[in-house]
Amino acid sequence: MNMRKSNALSVAVIGIMFFIFGFVTWLNGTLIPFLKISCELSNAQAYFVTFAFYISYFVMALPSSWVLHKTGFKGGMALGLAVMAVGTLVFIPAAYSRIYGLFLTGLFIQGTGLSILQTASNPYITILGPIESAARRISIMGICNKVAGVLSPLILGAIVLKNADVIKEQLGKLTNIIERESLLQEMASRVIFPYVIMAVVLILLAVLVRLSPLPD
Repeated sequence: MNMRKSNALSVAVIGIMFFIFGFVTWLNGTLIPFLKISCELSNAQAYFVTFAFYISYFVMALPSSWVLHKTGFKGGMALGLAVMAVGTLVFIPAAYSRIYGLFLTGLFIQGTGLSILQTASNPYITILGPIESAARRISIMGICNKVAGVLSPLILGAIVLKNADVIKEQLGKLTNIIERESLLQEMASRVIFPYVIMAVVLILLAVLVRLSPLPD
């Protein structure tokens, strides 16, 4: 019975990891229109959001296995969460300065952490219990991922894209540079609060995973 409880707790922890995968990944769809307005980007420039995020998967594909060899699965998941938190915190100076390159740097760091996290979590869930129930556990993880994918754009969009159409219209009419910069700065600053909260959650999860009874 204790073994079953331990496995259930471990599966719940990994379920949180899969929720994080979906939540962070699907934020990109909301960031594209947000950064397009606040950093005054063209369509082509705005799509570098997804490029900067997913290119990290390509860069970290092989290094992730080396990292996990050094840290183990449990340590690798904690490290991945910590790296993601660092990338999230980069959004704070990026928002204050409205430097698009800083936003892309933060996204790349987030993707790097996420690639480590996924490399550890995906195989981990298959061996966390009887092999005959592995498919069921993977299905549950998929549900956690998709639920996060639904909630993520709704939550962030409600915060950073509130009255976005009105702001775009105002920007089109403003000729005073100071007023224009003030409005753009107000728009960019909206991302700070949700990303600070996300960074805190990621750090707490990293500590939770490190101290959890997850088997090495």
